[in-house]
Amino acid sequence: EVVEHAANIGTLQMGELANNVANGVDTYTLLQPIGVCAGITPFNFPAMIPLWMFPMAIACGNTFVLKPSEQDPLVTMRLVELALEAGIPKGVLNVIHGGVDAVNLICDHPDIKAVSFVGSTKVGTHVYNRATLNGKRAQCMMGAKNHAIVLPDANKQQTLNNLLGASFGAAGQRCMALPVVILVGEAQTWLPDLVEKATTLKVNAGVEPGTDIGPVVSCAALDRISGLIATGIEEGAKLVLDGRNPSVPGYLEGNFVGPTIFSGVTPSMTIYREEIFGPVLCVVNAASLDEAISFINANPNGNGTALFTRSGAAARHFQEEIDVGQVGINVPIPVPVPLFSFSGSRASKLGDLGPYGKQVVLFYTQTKTITQRWFDESDVGGAVNTTITLK
Repeated sequence: EVVEHAANIGTLQMGELANNVANGVDTYTLLQPIGVCAGITPFNFPAMIPLWMFPMAIACGNTFVLKPSEQDPLVTMRLVELALEAGIPKGVLNVIHGGVDAVNLICDHPDIKAVSFVGSTKVGTHVYNRATLNGKRAQCMMGAKNHAIVLPDANKQQTLNNLLGASFGAAGQRCMALPVVILVGEAQTWLPDLVEKATTLKVNAGVEPGTDIGPVVSCAALDRISGLIATGIEEGAKLVLDGRNPSVPGYLEGNFVGPTIFSGVTPSMTIYREEIFGPVLCVVNAASLDEAISFINANPNGNGTALFTRSGAAARHFQEEIDVGQVGINVPIPVPVPLFSFSGSRASKLGDLGPYGKQVVLFYTQTKTITQRWFDESDVGGAVNTTITLK
């Protein structure tokens, strides 16, 4: 969809014109390419995130350097091969591989004018600080702790299905996952139903039919997730569904974690404060919608949030009072379509302009403003300007 949007660059990159801003004077803008741009992408969506970046950058007239995650670079390499087959000239789209050294090279290289990053908060902060210190533009979409509020009037079965998909889909390895659910009032009685539905999800390799939850990306990720689950128990959260060490026939050495649910989670707990990036759901109770909103607004991150309700008044109150960049109403993962821009906020984002949509056209271009005036051959003009000194 982002590629299709980039194909419409003719209208997206149009400038503005003001006619006769003064007598015979017009002012207009041009959105011109800035040169070499770069993108640093994460492991979890090795096709989608690069497609957020280089199609729009190239359509705006720039060249692009792409550094895929060292954990799964092959998908990105195939994507670039297809782009070259489609006719992108050699040298316009380039790939480099590596870890922190490659990241630093991109941030330091004098020819690179803009850096787009999606990934962890730690690395994103480093990229933003280093790139901007070197005079580059930077947009960094980083970590999150997204919340959903469930009101008692919500459609129960639809809501439970949405919560499971958003919390455990992609094995929880996405910045727009839903790791925290706030049950308001009578909706607190839905917890047993949520747990029961979660037990029906199938953990297996993604190539196996009917798989709901595949493996996490690495042994290190598995160890980190398992360690955080153990920490949650130690700190007093109630483990109502333990997804550790699932038995997956044929893949006994795989990096699998099943659906895991904690209740009684508080803001001081590690499982709430840190982004687990695995299929682990924290359940919190609240007495009212306003209490739940205050709970979310107290979290430093602002990537995404959602409300499940049948009440239009509650939904409007939520969208006005919540301090999060991307809001879903009965939509658990409110990633906008490419006509709009990804708009995470607060600690989830560094930089003023987001990926894709209208904002990224401004990110990948330099606005040039022209003020022009033309004289008729017979026009003798006005008086010469003089400087007056006041005493």
